[in-house]
Amino acid sequence: MVETLEADYLVVGAGAAGMAFTDALIDHADVSVILIDRRHGAGGHWLDAYPFVRLHQASSFYGVASTLLGEGRIQPDGPEAGMPERATAPELCAYYARVLHERLLRSGKVSFYPNCDYVGEGQFVSRLSGRRYEVRGRARVVDAHYLAPRIPANSPAPFGAAEGQRVVAVNELVRLGGASSQYVIAGAGKTATDACIWLLDNGVEPGAICWVRPREPWMLDRAVVQPDPVVFLGTAADIMEAAAVASSPDQVFFLLEDAGVMLRIDTSVTPTMAKVPTLARWELDRLRTIECVVRLGHIRHVEPGRLVLTDGEAPIARDAVVVHCAASGLRYRPLVPVWGREAITVQPIQLGFACFGAALAGFVEATLEDDDLKNRLCPPSPFSNKPADWMRQQVLGARASFRSESRIESWADAVSLNPARVPPELIGSPALTAAQERLRHVAAPGMTRMTELAGMS
Repeated sequence: MVETLEADYLVVGAGAAGMAFTDALIDHADVSVILIDRRHGAGGHWLDAYPFVRLHQASSFYGVASTLLGEGRIQPDGPEAGMPERATAPELCAYYARVLHERLLRSGKVSFYPNCDYVGEGQFVSRLSGRRYEVRGRARVVDAHYLAPRIPANSPAPFGAAEGQRVVAVNELVRLGGASSQYVIAGAGKTATDACIWLLDNGVEPGAICWVRPREPWMLDRAVVQPDPVVFLGTAADIMEAAAVASSPDQVFFLLEDAGVMLRIDTSVTPTMAKVPTLARWELDRLRTIECVVRLGHIRHVEPGRLVLTDGEAPIARDAVVVHCAASGLRYRPLVPVWGREAITVQPIQLGFACFGAALAGFVEATLEDDDLKNRLCPPSPFSNKPADWMRQQVLGARASFRSESRIESWADAVSLNPARVPPELIGSPALTAAQERLRHVAAPGMTRMTELAGMS
């Protein structure tokens, strides 16, 4: 038996993208929304995240447009004293639960169906009862799950292990019983850096950590990605200046390293990974204390006393705990028009700030009628993986022209999720004016050269 529901929109996914889209949509349009998710609540992968994770960006860049994540505080102490707060996993889960119940459901415009799988053609099925639902009427499907990340908690380790060999997802680190003489960290991205820092902060000696890094990562210095327009515009100018004179994508990153924008853990190795999460310099210093680094490709099999990798073997302690941090994380699916015939497919718009892009799409959907116009104003931009990808991300992100519509520009300038927002009190200040002029001077030659480096000319 199929239960029939009526709504204007069916939003598939109550993670960061689905929540940001829905929040902006109902704030600016009198519509009804059915929001579904396969998990038990709102928050997406944060409900499964390892407990010691924190946002790698300022909290104000994340969440939904109507409700500030956190309190807008500056960290009063610790290694990042003076920098904006970064939410923890429990804070993020509590935030999304509060937004769902106090903002979306209380509006009377949203109905939430957890523990449900979308099966296509406006239908979804409960994972608990098996009940099938069909949304009829003029309901438009919003695919907010298209780029849902893969994380270790719900992705098996991409390698085999001999019987008796301990392999745990990074989530299990906090529940391990009994000390091991060695911890083998599998992965080179943000999850792996977090795992290493957590172990070091909890008394594990650097010599007891073996870090398998199939690729070396580039990371952004967290200090240059802040909700301060002078800092943000200065970083953008640094990027354009580097691009304008570079002969290759790698050289862009080396020049940005010299400018204090990019970081790499080992300065003797040229990174090939450019997903570019942020990293603080105190974290970089801690990571550099780990000397046992294996660069023999990806792990294929783990046996007591050794790792079998794509490019060789490496010895490990017989009682080593192998920590799986090797899920792919970001999804690299083909870019499609955000507004398509079958669905609105939520993707980043402008420079990879996913929550802003999703909220922007929700606002544009609420306030404009013409899908062709919407797609011209808000083309999607990809996540990056390699240095050349990062060039392409910058070029495609710069092609968004939503600011040409005054309503959208006014909204974007008032939303803390927007990294390029300029608070009214700073308009016309000498520091801001200088930063704007510097960027204006280098933007054209930088973008022209970056287009060439990305192979898009």
